[in-house]
Amino acid sequence: MLLKYRTDYEKVAMGLLSFVPTLKKIDRLQAELQWYQESDQRQLLLWKDLNQDFSGIVGVEFRPGFVIVELIALTPAVRDTNQTTTILDELADMYPDDKLMGTLATTKVIAKWERAHDGK
Repeated sequence: MLLKYRTDYEKVAMGLLSFVPTLKKIDRLQAELQWYQESDQRQLLLWKDLNQDFSGIVGVEFRPGFVIVELIALTPAVRDTNQTTTILDELADMYPDDKLMGTLATTKVIAKWERAHDGK
């Protein structure tokens, strides 16, 4: 289940963001969190797994007709279980009128998800 970021999720969000290789340093991580909070055109979504544990985070940016997936990070415990597909399915359901797009960092993940949905 995807939940929109709230300030009371800050520590959880920072922990999940720390799984992004470029966000290992605390100052970079805090800057990234602030970047999402500075605009209504950007959103962090935390993902709860079937056990209701926070296990992932997705950063998106909204453009007319598009939801750009800026980042996806999962805890090591769920990384190998292909939960990215579930997260992207839920994201597509949240914004049914918009097309999911990727950045240089996320294009491969989005393309794999789109191929899995061809014919569905």
